[in-house]
This record gives sequence, structure tokens and C-alpha cells, in this order.
Amino acid sequence: MLLSRAQVLSSPAAHSVFTTVLTRGPVARPEIARITGLSSAAVTKAVRPLLDAGYLEELPEQERAVEGAGRPAHPVAVRADREFFVGVKVTAHELIGVVTDLRAQVRAARRMPVSGNEVDAVVADIAALVAELLPEFQGRTQSLGVSVSGDVDRAGGVVRYSPFLGWREVPLAELLGAATGLTTTVENDVKALTVAEQWFGEGVGADSFALVTVGAGIGCGLVVGGTVVAGGFGVAGEIGHIPVAAGSGPDCHCGGRGCVEAIASEQAIVARARAAAGDDALDLTGAMDRAHSGDTEVRAVFAEAGQAIGLGLAAVVNVVGPERVVVSGEGLAAYDLFEEQIRAAFATQVFGAAARCPLVVRPLPWEEWARGAAAVGIQSLFTA
Repeated sequence: MLLSRAQVLSSPAAHSVFTTVLTRGPVARPEIARITGLSSAAVTKAVRPLLDAGYLEELPEQERAVEGAGRPAHPVAVRADREFFVGVKVTAHELIGVVTDLRAQVRAARRMPVSGNEVDAVVADIAALVAELLPEFQGRTQSLGVSVSGDVDRAGGVVRYSPFLGWREVPLAELLGAATGLTTTVENDVKALTVAEQWFGEGVGADSFALVTVGAGIGCGLVVGGTVVAGGFGVAGEIGHIPVAAGSGPDCHCGGRGCVEAIASEQAIVARARAAAGDDALDLTGAMDRAHSGDTEVRAVFAEAGQAIGLGLAAVVNVVGPERVVVSGEGLAAYDLFEEQIRAAFATQVFGAAARCPLVVRPLPWEEWARGAAAVGIQSLFTA
């Protein structure tokens, strides 16, 4: 009989051992001890119930590694199909859903337009999407992770403020738990993506890094000391609301002025490009086409956006000092129009040796954002 989650995943040692195998595995016990700083006895004590519960598996004899001339090591690996996780990324127009295994490998994916931005409509749509995704994984799926832009209280399961959905103080985890029967975790979309990158992407092995997303908003997830930083009020990393043109910049929806997001978000770029071109029907693709065709005024809009982003990145690096900055988001479609300004503003404003911090450009499709939501569900194994 398999042991329950609570019996094997609640201790700090089990957490440390399991995440090490999850992100670095297959890995032998001596290497686990080296990475985690635990004693060999503590590693053995933590591994045994994880094996018994089916969360880890020992590799077959022919796959075992030999360390030096000593006796054979016994690598362990995560048993990916032990449990499955649903992840849903919510946008103003669409839901993107995935089912992942325990290694956050996507096993199924679906997209669904939302029938409206009202809370009841979105909850019903998510429940319908989950129902479409689950049949193949029924009985081995207990967790739903949902990512939403804006100010999210993960611990309370509440979307405190989402400007793109027009929501305030929505108890989304409770509503979705009742609608789906799954244990639901709700997280800010950028922080969820940061969890996926920390455990399964660019952040593996990094003690600190920042993930900055450019698109409908300008977001930032921070990892410091191996932990995603939420801050005292849950809004740490809001690079989009760093003022970079406070005296003369445009008003921001947050109530401030001259914020990075007020200059460099997709909505801000389109609004400024329309004014520059005298075309109220212009969309982002049209603005990009004009810029690529040599429209100097529209190109200046993208240049100003790039400068604002570069200044925001420099502020984050100066304050936090991450080992690297990963830049992603749907706004990368226009990256060639403002990359030069991003890098120039960053180089000018960053302080001292922090200029060595690399900027890694990493395009990620929407399914990766949904995978981030599922990764939050995996992470919640240790906090449930």
C-alpha cells in the first residue's frame, strides 16, 4: 500500500531530497548528500519512504553508475507517472490548460476561449477545460494550479487585483476547488512561470535569478537564496511599476506615473504608436510593420519602450544582484525593435560588477505559462 503525501513529503529533509532528485536526477545518494548538505544517514532516511510511496524509483541494475573504483552507486529518479497535475493559465481572452507529470513534462494540452471575464464565467470555463483534460489521468490527479496576472494572495487563494480581468478580491481557489473537486493553488502568472524555470528551466542550479516578462504587462519573478520571493505583501518583483519617467511619463493603471508598464506594455506601445501614426485602428502587428518599414516616429515608440525596460532591468539587478536575468513573454515578437535600447539602458544604469549579469532571451509559448501553473501544484506537494 502506497504511503500518503503527508507521510513522506512534509519534512524539510524530504523536501530537500525530493527537489534535488526532481531537478538534478537521476542522482546517486552521495551526490544528493553533497548538494543538500544532509548527512548520508539523513538522505537514506528521507529516500526510503519516497521510494515506498512511489514518488522515487531506483534505476535498474544496468543503468546504475559507478563512482570511481568504489562499489556501485544507486541512482534514484523521480517516478514521473506517480501523479499528474493540471495547470491553467488565464488570460483576458483565452484559457490555456495542460496536464503534466511529476517532472512537469506536458502530457496533454488544450485551449479554450473564455465566455466572459466575469468570475462565474471564468470559473465555469476552467471547470469545463479541466473536465476535458482529465479523463485519461483520472484517479491520479489531485492538484490544479491556476495562474492569473496581477496581485495574487497564494496562501489565501485570492486574486486581490487583476487589471486585465477587472477582478478584485476574488476567492478563486475556493471557487475552483468546489467546481472541480481538485486541491487548487492560485498564483501570479509570472511567479508561476518562475517556479517552472527554477525547477525545470534556466534557473536549475542557480541560487538567484530574475525572470522578466514583456507583453500585456511587464512582470518579474525573483529567486533569492533558492526561493521564489513573494515579499511581505506578496507583490515583490513588480518591475512594471518602477517609475522610470515619473515627471513626464504617461499615467499608469496602478495610479502612478511613468511606470515601465505605462511605457512598454503592449497596450502602451499600441496607444503611443496610434498617436504617432495618426491611425486609431493600428494594432501591435501593424505598429511593428510600420517600424520595420522605416516609420521613424513609430520606431521611436519601440525605442522608448526598450529604454524603459532596460532601466527596469538595471534597477532589479542593482537591488537584488541575480546571477542572471531571463527575459521572456509574448512581447518578444517585437524584441528586434527594442533590444538595442534595452541593452544600452541596462549597461548605462547597472552598477559596477553587476554589469556582468547576463540577459538571457527565452521565448516561451503560452503552454509554458500553463506548465508554470502546474509546477506550482507540484511545489505545493510540500506545503499542502
